[in-house]
Amino acid sequence: QVQLVESGGGLVQAGGSLRLSCAASGRTFSNYGMGWFRQAPGKEREFVAVISWNSGRTVYTDSVKGRFNISRDNVKKTVSLQMNSLKPEDTAVYYCGAEGYGVGMTSPDDYDYWGQGTQVTVSS
Repeated sequence: QVQLVESGGGLVQAGGSLRLSCAASGRTFSNYGMGWFRQAPGKEREFVAVISWNSGRTVYTDSVKGRFNISRDNVKKTVSLQMNSLKPEDTAVYYCGAEGYGVGMTSPDDYDYWGQGTQVTVSS
């Protein structure tokens, strides 16, 4: 069992930065691939960035490459998403997820656990 709690969302102007954090509880955090997903109103949940259990593999959706960076700390049981050069189209609720394959899956259907989400709003 893994419980996830996101933090760090907020309102920022276009071009600004935010850092999202996800704190996990559970003894087996280091076995899980972790991902950040987002969901805008009226749209399906989409993957933003994922990271494998040992940080050896990271994958980003095309629209955030070069702007976002995902990282994890298996000792602290946290996963973070540094978001720079934010755009209005990045506005969404951001969710942290954990998947048991450990490799960083990009489909939300492969995730076993989710946080409650944190709102990110980017104004133009």
